Amino acid sequence: MTGVSLRLDQTRWREHLQTVLGATPGLVPVAKGNGYGYGLRRLAEESAALGVDTIAVGTADEVAAVRDVFPGDIVVLTPWRPDNVLATELASDPRIITTVSRLEDLAALATDANPPRVLVEVLTSMRRHGIPAEDLAQVVSLLGKVQFEGWTIHLPLLAAGRYVEAERLARTALQASAGPLWLSHLPPEEAMALARQLGGANGDPVPFRLRVGTRLWLGDERTRSTTATVLDVHRIKRGERAGYRQRVVPADGWIIVVAGGTSHGIGLEAPTSASNVRQRVIAFATGSLEAAGLALSPYTVNGSKRWFLEPPHMQSSLLFLPRKETPPLVGDELPVELRLTTATVDHIVTE
Repeated sequence: MTGVSLRLDQTRWREHLQTVLGATPGLVPVAKGNGYGYGLRRLAEESAALGVDTIAVGTADEVAAVRDVFPGDIVVLTPWRPDNVLATELASDPRIITTVSRLEDLAALATDANPPRVLVEVLTSMRRHGIPAEDLAQVVSLLGKVQFEGWTIHLPLLAAGRYVEAERLARTALQASAGPLWLSHLPPEEAMALARQLGGANGDPVPFRLRVGTRLWLGDERTRSTTATVLDVHRIKRGERAGYRQRVVPADGWIIVVAGGTSHGIGLEAPTSASNVRQRVIAFATGSLEAAGLALSPYTVNGSKRWFLEPPHMQSSLLFLPRKETPPLVGDELPVELRLTTATVDHIVTE
């Protein structure tokens, strides 16, 4: 098969999924966006095989991709807005749980003759969506007019202060109204401790659900590998030009034309998340090289990452290989490092 391929050790992957399931009480798999590189439908099928009763998708538009292969409930993570026609239609579906993050939106849904199933989101230090803790008491009068499924708390990734924030917000929410806690980015052991800490006088822990995406689907790197097909190989001499932008080649060598480009997510970068001095130095050095027209590709040839000759094209990339190296053959598969949450592959090969 020609193109960019994701090779999946299906047996090992499913063993990993079972391990996460066993270690995560109240697991709610997250299947959103590009399906973590696997596709939404495949993740919905695997979730059904795990036997969970609920999955979460990112947007109302993603419901259609999973609902016919997953028989349980579906949480829509993006908060409901009154101008989203599809989200409004889905809110009346008994299998759909709608997230609400503003008082005015909860009030609007509370007027529906067919009360929707609703999760109320609490604003965290993420500062993305949610009702501030000091306003949660105002929610109570509206909860009787919807089917209240609980409080959802989406925490930041950093561990420092995470439990303290979760405890503070959960306690405030439960003081407003009892209900299950739906948590993101809180480890299972911390969630269980929190549930016990906030439990009732009878000693029963607070019911909770844990939404998990990356740790579930991508947590074991040994389950997968990604490769790209060599499409052409050309000898080139120093000083000759190549590529769309007619870059001058710095030395004798080889131009390797390999499958994969911007349409696959190759060469597209998110802003750096560098948080320490070493990471910032690396980010600065990388940025300086790119400003000079040099960028290291995610492709490996003969055991080393290779430089792009120029920025990737939509469906292929040009790499430069020095003359002293033995070039790959047309049809060979090169390892390529992909960020699967942003990648689109041509083939998924199960092994």
